[in-house]
Amino acid sequence: QVLEPMFSNFGGRDSFGGEIVTIKCFEDNSLVKEQAELKGNGKVLVVDGGGSLRRALLGDMIAEKAAKNGWEGLVIYGCIRDVDVIAQTDLGVQALASHPMKTEKRGLGDLNVPVTFAGVTFHPGHYIYADNNGVIISPSPLQMPE
Repeated sequence: QVLEPMFSNFGGRDSFGGEIVTIKCFEDNSLVKEQAELKGNGKVLVVDGGGSLRRALLGDMIAEKAAKNGWEGLVIYGCIRDVDVIAQTDLGVQALASHPMKTEKRGLGDLNVPVTFAGVTFHPGHYIYADNNGVIISPSPLQMPE
């Protein structure tokens, strides 16, 4: 399945992909921070931020932590901040827009639940692939041509 074209590429990696880990949250990035602190090798964090354009769900410190812990990237249905630093970080990041305001950290949100945005439903354990052309999802890993 192909996501509706609404995301911009903000990360230091133009293309990325991996196993989906989902977060559903609204203007609270507590779970994003918690997951970034865990090992994420071969995984992509898909964050359903409700499409909010009022707060940033990712900043440079969380992005740096995610990169250090091996995450392939993040796809955020919401905003990010610190875009100049994130552009230099070895991490794929696609989001709707940038916004300078941080979120509240109240510990609210759901981890690894199916989330729906951009015309598709994301299931934990399925796979996502993103580049400058767009974003696709698949129930199983794709065999990439050599």
